[in-house]
Amino acid sequence: LADTYFSNYLPMMQDGLQGIVSKYPWAIALVFFAVSVLVNSQGAVVVAMLPLAYSLGIPGPVLLGVLPSVYGYFFIPNYPSDIATVTFDRSGTTRIGKYLLNHSFMMPGLVSVIVSTIVATLITKLVY
Repeated sequence: LADTYFSNYLPMMQDGLQGIVSKYPWAIALVFFAVSVLVNSQGAVVVAMLPLAYSLGIPGPVLLGVLPSVYGYFFIPNYPSDIATVTFDRSGTTRIGKYLLNHSFMMPGLVSVIVSTIVATLITKLVY
C-alpha cells in the first residue's frame, strides 16, 4: 500500500524536496520521521523513501547517519503495543493525555530518535 501511494506521488515529492535537501541533506531525516508517523512502519519508510532520497542526490553516508529517524510510529499513540501498555499499567503513570500528542511515549521517543540520529551521523562522519 505504501509503495502504491509513494509511486503515484513520487514526482510531486521529488519536486517538493529537491530544493530543501540539496541545500540541507540532513533534512531528509525530518521527512523520514514524518513518513514513519504516517505509515507506522520503519521498513515501509526505508523501502519507499530511500530510493527517493538517492534520486535526490543525497550521499550514502548522510542517509546512513539519518537512518534512525525512520522510527516515528510512537508519535501518534495508535500502535497496538502503545495501547496495550496504557491498558496494562495499573499505576496510571503510562497514559494518553487529553490531547493526542501529550502521551507518555512522546518525550522518551523523541529523545531516543534525536540522540540516536545525531550519534549515528557522528559515527558515520568518523568512519567515512
